[in-house]
Formats: sequence, C-alpha cells, structure tokens
Amino acid sequence: MKRRDSLKALTLSSLGLTALNPQIAMAEQRDLETQLPPETPVKVPGGRLKEEAIRDAKLMQQKFLTAPEMATIKVLVDIIIPADDKGGSATQAGVPDFIEFIVKDMPQNQVPLRGGLKWLDLESNKRFTKNFTLLTKAQQLQIVDDIAYPEKAKPMHSQGVAFFNLMRNLTASGYYTSKIGIADLGYVGNTPNVWEGVPADVLKQYGLSYE
Repeated sequence: MKRRDSLKALTLSSLGLTALNPQIAMAEQRDLETQLPPETPVKVPGGRLKEEAIRDAKLMQQKFLTAPEMATIKVLVDIIIPADDKGGSATQAGVPDFIEFIVKDMPQNQVPLRGGLKWLDLESNKRFTKNFTLLTKAQQLQIVDDIAYPEKAKPMHSQGVAFFNLMRNLTASGYYTSKIGIADLGYVGNTPNVWEGVPADVLKQYGLSYE
C-alpha cells in the first residue's frame, strides 16, 4: 500500500501543533494562571484563548489509553505512515500522543477507538492465537489489508473497517500537523519575496546595467 502518498490527498485537520507537546501546554498554563486574571480574554501562541490553553494542559495531565493500547496504536500508526526516505514515521512525529490527546478532547472517539483495539486483538487471537502486537509484520499486514479498503472488505470485518477508518483519519491529522509531516508536505507557509534586482533581459532591453 502506498499509504504515505494516499494520505496526502486527505483534508488536513485544523488542530493545533501545541497539542503534540505537553511541555508547551503546561508552561502556558503556569504563565497564564500566574500573570493574568481569569476574566482576561487574551489569546496565547497558536491563536487559542487562555481558557483553551489551560484546558489543554489539564487534558495532558490525564491518561485514558492503557500501556497495551498505546503499544498497539504505535504499531498501527507506523503501518499507516512508515518512515521512508521522505521523512520519519507516525510514531516519530508524535502521533500516538496526539491520539491520546484527541480521545480526551473529543470523548466521542473513546468507545470506537477502545472497541476497535479490542476487536483487533480478538481478530488476531482468532487467526494466530496472539495479540496484535505479538504478531509478525506479515501477520499484522494480513489483518490490516482486510480492513484498510472498505470497498473490498467483507461484511464480517465491518467493525474493523470502521475502526481502521478512524485510525487512518487520526493518524493523518496528527502526522500532517506535526513538524515532520509539514516538512514531508513541503509546506513552508508565507515567506517574504527576495528582491534580486531587475531581470537581466529587462536591463539589456533598456541598455542598462548595475555596473
């Protein structure tokens, strides 16, 4: 599967990059709580309000996903976006931490994600008598390939398909709003023009030169 190239066609999430860095969010919280009154409607780096930054920092201090669940997520996101000569993997970009944050920030994703992880281990045990993280790479890909293509998937794998769609969307959102992902896209944002003088052909046309 050409996972990296196909994901570039997806609509990128509008979520801020600060969500990937708990140190930034917690530092913002400390600064804002000590320097600004609660009613001050001030924005912080990233365009968020003070209350939003404080809420993000509090979410960072909470844990939802268990260690085994995070281990499975790390394997899955690196299957979806592996490292290659263009850039690092989803795990290297901090996507598992992004997913941990999102399921706390958007609780409606908690049951589908946790249920999907459970389905994945049940399917792995049914096929290979082992949890997903203990399978060989080939065995993991065998299961993933059965749920990664909705139009080809069997009805019996519908829960797995829904779960993988969610994982793919979260992975793409996390990766392509990270520094590694933005570099992979080649996006440089707004940059100032560099004036290199009047083009040589125009100078020649008017018989002028810089000498």
